[in-house]
Amino acid sequence: MLTTHFHDRLDAIDAAAWDALRPDGNPFISHAFLAGLEHHGCIHREWGWQAHHLTLHDGGKLIAAAPLYLKDNSHGEYVFDWSWADAWERAGGDYYPKLLNAVPYSPVVGPRLLAGRGERTAGLRRALVQAIGEETRRLGLSSAHANFLPDDELAAFDGHWLSRFDWQYHWHNRGYRDFEDFLATLRHKKRKNIRHERASVTAAGIDCRMQRGDSLDDDTWRTIHALYLHTFATKRNHATLTLAFFRHLAATLGDHVQVALARRDGQIIAMALFLRSDGTLYGRYWGAREYAPDLHFELCYYQAIEYAIAHHLARIEPGAQGEHKLARGFVPVRTHSRHYLVNTAFRAAVAAALAEEDAAVAAWGAQLAAHSPYLEDHP
Repeated sequence: MLTTHFHDRLDAIDAAAWDALRPDGNPFISHAFLAGLEHHGCIHREWGWQAHHLTLHDGGKLIAAAPLYLKDNSHGEYVFDWSWADAWERAGGDYYPKLLNAVPYSPVVGPRLLAGRGERTAGLRRALVQAIGEETRRLGLSSAHANFLPDDELAAFDGHWLSRFDWQYHWHNRGYRDFEDFLATLRHKKRKNIRHERASVTAAGIDCRMQRGDSLDDDTWRTIHALYLHTFATKRNHATLTLAFFRHLAATLGDHVQVALARRDGQIIAMALFLRSDGTLYGRYWGAREYAPDLHFELCYYQAIEYAIAHHLARIEPGAQGEHKLARGFVPVRTHSRHYLVNTAFRAAVAAALAEEDAAVAAWGAQLAAHSPYLEDHP
């Protein structure tokens, strides 16, 4: 008999047991990353996040788990359901709180149903999904959502969950020897433009290089965090990650944290923060204290590509949105989410809206594919 438990903090779950359930080295689903968000003031009830993590046990042994949150809003999710919330509340219902199976503030594809790798994995994933649905109904909630799911977890969600997809732009390593080898696969105009952008940064007297997070001193991390805050302030958005959390990542994740730093006359003027697994480099945040033409592209894309080639990483996932990435070698890739709406009439209405949305999103993807920057079709 499996037993189900819900936890209001990740520290209630043994870190080694949680990490043993991860099917790969995705850093965002690690105990260190998720617990760090809770410890260091990045998620709390005032901002609409309440931990409600799910674990399954067999005779006292942890055998499956899922990061789960009660949400009082839809901020920090990157799969937008504001219109659903508005429709349900105009009809007299309470859309919030809802359940969310995701990683806070991270539009990164990765495991959401942690069940290790083995003969029981598929069944345990289905058991986690069933438990999420049952908890949604038990608490009287409107809905549950699972965002940025990997392909191999989609089968765990039955027909009661609505499917939704969107596009991100990922870079794929086709065994390139170096950056020039990568450029040789691009169309002439794209190749010329990238060389021009890189040259403009060098001509401005700016030195860019990637460094391990655990090699940086505290003053450097203060500067990195200040640049992160500056970006959010410029865009009039709310910065949620604290300096303590940045320090925590550097201390606990080692070389899984990488930072591209731009210096002029020895002074840091810009940064791009990355996390990595064994096969993927994930772009997360960027900030600059002064404007320099093309510096964003150099730090966020070209430094990342050079690093991925040198370290034999299979791909780069630089985050959500941004059609400009296509011209720099990043190609559209589908991202997936699943949505469980308790009320059947509400579910039917959203399903109809999603059918129209899916057609439009698919058509947009076809347009993007027609503008590939590569000389030949990219896999």
